[in-house]
This record gives sequence, structure tokens and C-alpha cells, in this order.
Amino acid sequence: MVHDIIIVGGGVSGTALLYTLSKYTDTGSIGLIEKYHDIGLVNSASTMNSQTLHFGDIETNYTVEKARKVKRSADMVMRYLEAEKEKNCADNTFIKVSKMVLAVGKKQADILRERYSVFGELFPKLRMIGREEIGRLEPAIINGRDPDQELLALVTEDGYTVDFGMLSHSFVKNAKKSKRDISIYLSTKVLKIEKISRGFRIITNRGEFEALSVVVSAGSHSLKIAKSLGYGKNLSILSMAGSFYTGPKVLNGKVYTMQVEKLPFAAIHGDPEVHDRNITRFGPTAKPIFFLERYKYSSFFDYWKTFGLGLKPVRSILKISSDKVIFRYLLKNVVYDFPFIGKRSFLKEIRKIVPEVKLREITFARKIGGTRPQIINNTTRKLEMGEAKITGERIIFNITPSPGASTCLGNAYEDTIKLMDFLDNKFSFNREQFEHDLVNLPDENLPREPVRKKIRVVERK
Repeated sequence: MVHDIIIVGGGVSGTALLYTLSKYTDTGSIGLIEKYHDIGLVNSASTMNSQTLHFGDIETNYTVEKARKVKRSADMVMRYLEAEKEKNCADNTFIKVSKMVLAVGKKQADILRERYSVFGELFPKLRMIGREEIGRLEPAIINGRDPDQELLALVTEDGYTVDFGMLSHSFVKNAKKSKRDISIYLSTKVLKIEKISRGFRIITNRGEFEALSVVVSAGSHSLKIAKSLGYGKNLSILSMAGSFYTGPKVLNGKVYTMQVEKLPFAAIHGDPEVHDRNITRFGPTAKPIFFLERYKYSSFFDYWKTFGLGLKPVRSILKISSDKVIFRYLLKNVVYDFPFIGKRSFLKEIRKIVPEVKLREITFARKIGGTRPQIINNTTRKLEMGEAKITGERIIFNITPSPGASTCLGNAYEDTIKLMDFLDNKFSFNREQFEHDLVNLPDENLPREPVRKKIRVVERK
């Protein structure tokens, strides 16, 4: 099969690009290749991530520049979700709850006050509240806490808990309604990508495909494929597995703790489950594992191919782990997954949010929590925050740790611009319509979906 564009990876990033190309461009033929029997089954699945739509308002490890960029992309996802809910009258893809970042003690409170003076402008709905209002919104935070302990929080009502796997399905469903020639190949594993004169040959377990241009949005596997084509040689992956503990409903919304300085990993937080508000999920933990996918032991050898066996990545790991803050953090998080002692150790973290939670009330959430491909730059020997994008000759590789799901439409926007250039502007991208629908449109006037013509969609299982 020959396509103008092939997307490798059927998670929320790949399907967001499929949706963007189908609705906002006149591209002739688009193929999406997914190795599993359905889309959104790896890190996009609700069991494999923290279900949070990140805006940068309560994530205290974000600079204002990063928050501004993430907010623009997260706003796109928010508008898409709200438009779908309005169109369908009901939608169980997400729930909307309050969210806050909690500062405990004078030192953290002073940092949060200073942060609010800068971030309040970027997020006008963000409010700074004290102990009394914190107690009204989240009584469990106050109950059993030292009355002399200083508390401060930044709070907003715009907290979104999202099933990104269901969002992936929504993107595909709406892509099918377009006039584009779309082919979706499930249970199709990419074995190799080769550069050929007119683009690329993609060799899979289900045959060969050709494309003028390719976008690889396959998480950690993206770097493995990039290296096979000579790109990203200076990068490695540190696979970080995130686990969670669950308990009864003790929180009404999302409650984040303050981020530890120097760490690119998410701070511990409590969230209501997207499909059951009576369950509170606490986490994530973060421990390094030697697999590209969690619970998939066959990805062990692929991990080492991606990591690299030379001296450079080893030196990077030694330098990173020699930092006392990072080393202590990683060591502590490894303990959290141990039977018996892990639960007791993690209880101390949960009690920073909910002081009166009991040991018997929390349970290690088995098979909950995926893998985040943390990028190591072997030139600087540092961990890099956020997504990595490698752009080659008519090919793009997206490696998307958190907040990759939150920025999926923003990434799709950027990739679509590049793809139009790759294809010598043979096709056009209606950027004005995209921005009207997903960027500039007021919340109270969400777009209505036009009537679509029936198209041919090929699905192979």
C-alpha cells in the first residue's frame, strides 16, 4: 500500500495527528499503523497514566515559558473535549473537578506566593487560598493536621481528569467522518523503516507499505526507530515506571504537592479516578526499569538497543545518579513498589495530603501505571524535561513523556505544518480553521460539527 503520509503509533499523539490531517488538510491518503489489536492500549490507556490534562498552572516544576506553551496545547484538548461533550450531550471521556497545588510550611508557602505573582497573569482563573478555604474545598487536607502548620494553595475549578485512550478513539472516529482517504492497520508491527527514492518503505509483519512522509509517534520505540535511520544518536532513554496506590474517596478534586527542585518527575498527587469518583488514586512513584514498555518483558533487548551500550550513555547515567537529590529520590521510589514496606513508606507521602488516611485504606494498584521515556542527552549528560521531537528528511520522531498527552493537538499542529513542507506544499493546511476551532474560540461558543460525507475507511485486524 502507498500513502502520502503514514503515522506509526495509535496512541493519543498519533491519533491526534490523524484527526488534524483529516479535518484540516486536503492530504490525499493517510495511513495509521498500530501494532496492537486496538488503539490507545499502551501509555494512553487510563490505567497507564495519571489521567491529568496538564496546563502548567499547578505543576510547580514548569517555568512560565514552558507553562505558556503547554497551556496553549492543553487548551486545544480542553476545547475538543468540551465540544464533543456538547455535541453528544454526554461524554464519559473526562470529568471536570477542582485542582490545587498545596504548600505545607512557611518555606513552601513563600515559594508558592512568589509563583502566583508570575503565574496569576497567565492563568486568570487561578486563585490563592488559605487554610480556611482549603478546608471548605478539601476537608481531608485539614482533618488531623497540626493547626499551627502554615498552609497555602493555588486552586482552580478547571481540572480535567481524562481517559486518553477514549480520547484516541474519539480522534479516530472523527477522522473517519472527513473526506480523506484513511487506512488504519491494526495488529501491524513495524519491523523496519527504509529510506527509498520517493520516500520510505515500512516493513511490517503484515507486509510492506510506502509513504512520501512518515511520522513516528510510538513513545520509547520512536527513538529506537530514529536510531536505526541514523537520527538521535546523542540521546538515550531512561524508562521510568510510575505506580499508584488507591484508596476511598477522600478528595473532591486533584491535589498536587510541591515539586522537588531539580527533578523532572511529577510530584505526588491525589486524583479521583476518571470512571469512578469513589476511588482516589495517589502517585505516581517513579522507578527506572529496563523495558521500553511496562509489563512487556520482550521489550528488554529493544530497551538496550535504544539506550546504547557505549561509554557515553553510561557516563551520563553515572553523572545523573551522582546528584544526591536525584539519587535519594530514585532510591526512595524503588522502595515504594516493595511488598509490605512499600505501602508503609508511601503512606508518609499520602499523609502530606491527607493526614488521617489509614494504612488499611490504601492498596497498591496492580497493573496500574505505565512507562515514561525520560530523555537523556548524552552530550550534556543531563535529563531533559518534556517531549523530544527529532526531525529528519521527510520524517518526524515524537518521543512523548508527560505532558505528551496534554500537548497531543499542539504537537499535531506543529507536525502538520512540517508535513506540508515535506510534501512540497502539494497539500494545504487550514491553520485558520484549526485555530478558530481549537485555539481562539471562546469556551461558551464551542464549534458545531458539520455534516460529513461517507468515506472509505480500511481497517485490518
